[in-house]
Amino acid sequence: MKFCSNCGAPVAHRIPPGDSLPRYVCDGCHTIHYQNPRMVVGCIAEWEDRILLCRRAIEPRYGMWTVPAGFMENGETTYQGAERETLEEANARIQIGPLYALYNIPHINQVYILFRARLLDLEFHAGAETLEVRLFAEAEIPWDRLAFATIRNTLTHYYDDRKEGEYRFHMGTIEPLKK
Repeated sequence: MKFCSNCGAPVAHRIPPGDSLPRYVCDGCHTIHYQNPRMVVGCIAEWEDRILLCRRAIEPRYGMWTVPAGFMENGETTYQGAERETLEEANARIQIGPLYALYNIPHINQVYILFRARLLDLEFHAGAETLEVRLFAEAEIPWDRLAFATIRNTLTHYYDDRKEGEYRFHMGTIEPLKK
């Protein structure tokens, strides 16, 4: 950030009085510009023993598979965001169920919030950010073609929980890959 979105004056990256972290502070109007993690919301959309996956038509991870998920918008709840993302990516109508997983990804400033959901019908098709949408049984999941560690971890827990007969809440932190 170089200029204040409030008044247009230059900003400096410094620790404001009374704070403990560096922030962008306007030299003109003294507005403090906080930068916070982005919330990603989505769901495991279920139909009988299968789940809905979307093949990405955008970067990052073009062509890879994921559950319907994306960035929350201002003014919406986590439920509304997960429903909207599922509609945008898969043109699928869902009924949101319980919170299932939360993953912190501090190295890219994101928090993933994933719900279980029930597909309301089989009238779905790829949206603008999706190449293909399909229902997958557990044996058909393209594990080597999943887009993100959050999705791999969530689906691993999901199928383990299903075998146990009880779905539990899962929480974790995704660390950057070591090179």
